[in-house]
Amino acid sequence: MWILGIDTSCDDTGVGLVQDGRVVVNRVASQTLLHQVYGGVVPELASREHVQVIDGLVEAVLAEAGLVPAKLDRVAATRGPGLIGALLVGFTYAKGLAFALEKPFVPVHHLEGHIYAALAEHPEVTPPFLALVASGGHTHLFEVPCWGQYRQLGATLDDAAGEAFDKVARLLGLGYPGGPAIEELARQGEAPRVPLALPLQGQEGFNFSFSGLKTAVARALEQGYAPADIAARFQQVVVEHLAQVVVRAARYTGLSTLLVTGGVAQNAALRARLQEAGLRLLFPPKGLATDNGAMIALAAWHIQKAPPEALLVPAAAYLPLEDPSTSAGRPAR
Repeated sequence: MWILGIDTSCDDTGVGLVQDGRVVVNRVASQTLLHQVYGGVVPELASREHVQVIDGLVEAVLAEAGLVPAKLDRVAATRGPGLIGALLVGFTYAKGLAFALEKPFVPVHHLEGHIYAALAEHPEVTPPFLALVASGGHTHLFEVPCWGQYRQLGATLDDAAGEAFDKVARLLGLGYPGGPAIEELARQGEAPRVPLALPLQGQEGFNFSFSGLKTAVARALEQGYAPADIAARFQQVVVEHLAQVVVRAARYTGLSTLLVTGGVAQNAALRARLQEAGLRLLFPPKGLATDNGAMIALAAWHIQKAPPEALLVPAAAYLPLEDPSTSAGRPAR
């Protein structure tokens, strides 16, 4: 079975091709240079860029696999959540392609795509397990009792982890995207020199919070702390906050397997800290942690049946993964 997956949930145009659960082609047209001058994503510019590149990117992916469109068995696209203008580009394009080819269309939840991305590296994995999705737009912790069912244990109360990296990088004059820049600068700093507190100390739940760290970083800059030391301490606090919540959830649920995905999953300090927790860790392969089309195709392959009247399903900027209309109770392989 050949499945084409499209993701335009934010600023990168992702198109991937999966055959029987195996990633054959995965291409991403990055918009980093376009948004870099603004220090973050400009939604209208992102939408326009998706329109400019999506057709050529789909053609390139099919050509690389030596596949003609008629040989596709399904077409899938991110339904949400995300920037609605950006979402509509890929979602509408995929619907049109599926309709023209008379093939089933599969709308996919963006976070579910991130979770299924890890199966490209770990196809043997079966639930139950914990899933941490940490990216520029999302920080959620799920318990996954079985495929297609998700219980949200916690989420960020404000900024996403990746968003916090971007905002702090802007304060430090590092540009966009912030994650890799802060990770690089942090190697030159001494974290103990800067007194940044751990968020939500004393909480018994599983939520996250990162907005206060941005204010604390701004104050540290005003007080004259070195940018490298600030970067080192900020990264340390974010990593420790994520790790402590995850470990608490593992003890609460009794689960010892943790799937970590999203752009922040690429952070070496986070990976090292989670290794210390004694959990079985699962990460997507390189190229599938950040937004991409292959993860959407993977999710569509694992979903046994396309939902009825899928072409009538609308895109949605806000779309909880626990919503029964998106995932829960849906049959999966």
